[in-house]
Amino acid sequence: MTWTDIGERRAVVSGVGQSEVGRRIYPDPLGLTLDACIAAVEHAGLQLSDIDGLATYPGNMNQPPGFSGVGITEVHDALRLELNWFAGGLELPGQLGSVANAVAAVATGLCRHVLCFRTVWEASAQGDAGRASVTMGGGGGGGGFRASSFMQWTLPFGAPSAANWIGMMANLHFHRYGTTREQLAWIALNSRRNAEINPKAIYRTPMSMQDYLDVRMISDPLCLYDCDVPADGSTAVIISRAESAGDLARPPVRIEAIGTALRGRPSWDQFDDLTTMALRDAALMMWERTDLTAEQVHIAELYDGFSFITLAWLEAFGFCAQGEGGAFIDGGTRIAREAAQTPGSVALNTHGGQLSAGRLHGYGFLHEACVQLWGEAGERQVSVDGGPPTIGIAAAGGGPLAAAFLLRTD
Repeated sequence: MTWTDIGERRAVVSGVGQSEVGRRIYPDPLGLTLDACIAAVEHAGLQLSDIDGLATYPGNMNQPPGFSGVGITEVHDALRLELNWFAGGLELPGQLGSVANAVAAVATGLCRHVLCFRTVWEASAQGDAGRASVTMGGGGGGGGFRASSFMQWTLPFGAPSAANWIGMMANLHFHRYGTTREQLAWIALNSRRNAEINPKAIYRTPMSMQDYLDVRMISDPLCLYDCDVPADGSTAVIISRAESAGDLARPPVRIEAIGTALRGRPSWDQFDDLTTMALRDAALMMWERTDLTAEQVHIAELYDGFSFITLAWLEAFGFCAQGEGGAFIDGGTRIAREAAQTPGSVALNTHGGQLSAGRLHGYGFLHEACVQLWGEAGERQVSVDGGPPTIGIAAAGGGPLAAAFLLRTD
């Protein structure tokens, strides 16, 4: 089998870019997006005239506030791109599904270089009064709101938010496997430690176990520090054909395997095993497409919209057995930056994840994985045998949404 016998191996990550990231910086969303996109094109050593594909998630939408606001059309026109292929939309296997689409387009020859972007400005959109409740404006003031889809069954029970649904999944894991809050805390504590040396991170103040346990609860067993922090920022990634490697500014990050499967029900609350979610299927598909194993992975940048999702990803990828995630992360040594050099351990969310670095909604994990593999992470750079790591995972999604990328450098 040659490198390119599997479709995704015909594509590589050639460059990444990121705008300013902050809280309530009151940005122009298109401005943030263009900053990230131009930075990614320059990072890859390309020109805007080389870009013939464009992909994003979820497209231009103004609800909930700040969730997007910039779509394909705005970026296409602002950069005066001449495109052979483009795609953007909500019904994808997680936020990184847009990148998986780009990989497929490049691998099948529809285009040569795809600019993928994701922009959020939720921190500014929510204003100065703190994180907005998802129930605000959702049906009070005389009626007129009628829930549809699965929300018609969750709202009557006071469960309008993913915090409620993921909290119930975490409680099931606690009940079934004996996982504790003190164990789950290490996801947040590890992220904060990494964010302390990330100059773009939202939260950089050191956090102790007592700080974690004393903060207010959001949806049992999830406390404030188990929930991602709204941010303003944009991230861009360039997906290029593998044969273009000689024309790029740096050796590309190669895509070893992708997982996008959803083999269970497409449901937040009716999945067959709520302690695994769609993460189980995406991770399994990824491993089905490679000879590599979890023990060979140095870094794992895993979605943490809520801390329990990260624990579920660790189990799904086989860093530990199902139900053993609590014991695996307990104490933090197996997921620290230094753990990359120890077989059976993995450096987790090296930039601080969304819990501390800010909710860039999936794309931040792929950006960080590539920066680490290129050895360009600065003070937080992970070292393996005196050099940067060579094998990493980037994954995003929770509930019925999940996409995973296994990445490597030659």
